Amino acid sequence: MSEHEAGFNGNGAACVTRWWWIRHAPVIGGNGRLYGCEDLDCDVSDAQRFAELAGRLPDVPLWFVTPLSRTRKTLRAIHAATDCNAEAESVEAFLEQHFGDWQGLRWSEMEDRDPAAYAAFWQNPSGNAPPHGESFSDVMARVAVAVDRITGRYVGRDIVCVAHGGSIRAALAHALELHHERALSMVIETLSITRIDHIQGGGLHGHGKPWRVVGVNT
Repeated sequence: MSEHEAGFNGNGAACVTRWWWIRHAPVIGGNGRLYGCEDLDCDVSDAQRFAELAGRLPDVPLWFVTPLSRTRKTLRAIHAATDCNAEAESVEAFLEQHFGDWQGLRWSEMEDRDPAAYAAFWQNPSGNAPPHGESFSDVMARVAVAVDRITGRYVGRDIVCVAHGGSIRAALAHALELHHERALSMVIETLSITRIDHIQGGGLHGHGKPWRVVGVNT
């Protein structure tokens, strides 16, 4: 393994901050609805899967969740697999996209409720917001600010964050400098790990991009 891959600079000091993003366990009661920020339950019954997931994570990371119970419940199941009792910080900026008046509805119900707003939304579905909601572009902006803030605070650490499909897409888009339209095309599976690393000062010897993508949906 090279010095760069191991997360050290030329002086032997740690310079890579590793983000381990986990999408929460499968939601219970979604029933084809756009649930967004609804606080729905999730299925954590597969103990073997959580043990395998926990085995892929670093030994002493910092833990983060969102205010929704499905991320907290998922984290408890991960911790139960390893008898870990570490505290986790809740970050509101990593919440799922809020779909406003459409939250909790099926797509057909959205169109029936307001055909004009529905048609306007689909002119730019990643850049337009549902009525009284936020756009995916908005999600990308708030996630990027929080990622940069936390990365700057914990340089060289392993950070595990149990979050949502939308916020993990946004973190990937931030790392890859993607436009919101392209970012929305990525699929993030439940209970998968998406790993992105921040390299302090850029790439090898200060050259290249500050972010690298190590794996998606592993």
